[in-house]
Amino acid sequence: MPAAQGFRLSRKQRLSITCASTITVVAVTALACADRDADRPAAATVKPPAVHTPSAVSTGSPSPSTTPTRAQHRADIAPTAPLPGMPPIAAPGNLYADAGANMLNAATRHVPYRIYVPNSGASSVAVIDPRTMSVVRQFAAGLNPQHVVPAYDMRTLYATNDRGNSLTPINPRTARRAGPNIPVTDPYNMYFTPDGKHAIVVAEAQQALDFRNPHTFHLQKRVNVSCPGVDHIDFSANGGYLIATCEFSGRLVKVNLHTLSVVGYLQLPNGSPQDIKLDPTGRIFYVADRYRGGVWMIRASTFHRIGFITTGHDAHGLYPSRDARFLYVTNRLSGSVSVISFATRKVVKVWHLPGGGSPDMGNTSPDGKVLWLAGRYNSTVYAISTRNGHLIAKIPVGVQPHGLCVWPQPGRYSLGHTGVTR
Repeated sequence: MPAAQGFRLSRKQRLSITCASTITVVAVTALACADRDADRPAAATVKPPAVHTPSAVSTGSPSPSTTPTRAQHRADIAPTAPLPGMPPIAAPGNLYADAGANMLNAATRHVPYRIYVPNSGASSVAVIDPRTMSVVRQFAAGLNPQHVVPAYDMRTLYATNDRGNSLTPINPRTARRAGPNIPVTDPYNMYFTPDGKHAIVVAEAQQALDFRNPHTFHLQKRVNVSCPGVDHIDFSANGGYLIATCEFSGRLVKVNLHTLSVVGYLQLPNGSPQDIKLDPTGRIFYVADRYRGGVWMIRASTFHRIGFITTGHDAHGLYPSRDARFLYVTNRLSGSVSVISFATRKVVKVWHLPGGGSPDMGNTSPDGKVLWLAGRYNSTVYAISTRNGHLIAKIPVGVQPHGLCVWPQPGRYSLGHTGVTR
């Protein structure tokens, strides 16, 4: 059900819809040179319509005697160009090399290990202590919190209260609220650009990506997108662009991060794209599709579909293993997790939750030994062994737990969502 621009689609409606459906420039160059294998024919990228949006820089042409400003030069930069200010790529073949097991940085090294669970239906955040496998604290958030998102500098967490039009700041050192809610329009989800200059509030009901100051959250520029249901994002290996998924329209949208403008769209036939993750080599974006029950593979260099991997009903969340060898795919209505090998691009294991369940969003533990997932329709959090898929614990929480955050996470900086780090 597409949501009209400016119309707020309630999470109840979204749940109803769900239930009714079954990557130093050298390193980047090396990746690009390795990315020349032949692709099968795929649908062409659709160019965006000419829609006026507010500009973040001057777009007037300089007079012949005027030297163009740095911003005007930047407006001509292609999305394939590296993003200035992004930390250097750790390893050409592994984007996640600095997010390996227990590789905590100075900001996270002494932070207590906790699981932060946004209970969308209860407008609260539950805090789980993995040592006791129990809820040790619960506090109020704004109306309808969807995700708990770590800041770029990894020092603060934010619950995104989309219907409450606010962010709830959380201090991970105390596992308590860090102050009053921060007014922000329609924050269904939130990410941070790889250079740390912008927070990107995914304003799903507004059908927009709002680029904001990452500290004050003042709006810098709104990028309207021609696809209802925009909700998840990942970034190219060199940080030059992002790709966002639009679940209600079955489309992906590509945005140039130099110009903060839409580059194009890609239609996924009969699809409803959910989470998106770039593979360790920076060549392929994996996109979960709940309608199709699996994961699309999108060639990063061409923005074309190159294949599909069937996993299970309502494929939803995507999480790389700590050694960057596997991708964990949550199949919400199948009550299972599929394990895809990045090397073979095939499912190598399927873990079924005993008695079923609704595994949704989450992440792996700092050491990578436990996969933590919210049980969206079961008011439960699952702790699953990544060694053999054994269910370690089921922990009761509030109503409609969604994008839980496992904290701390290894890595140098956070890209947002439930703890995407590099």
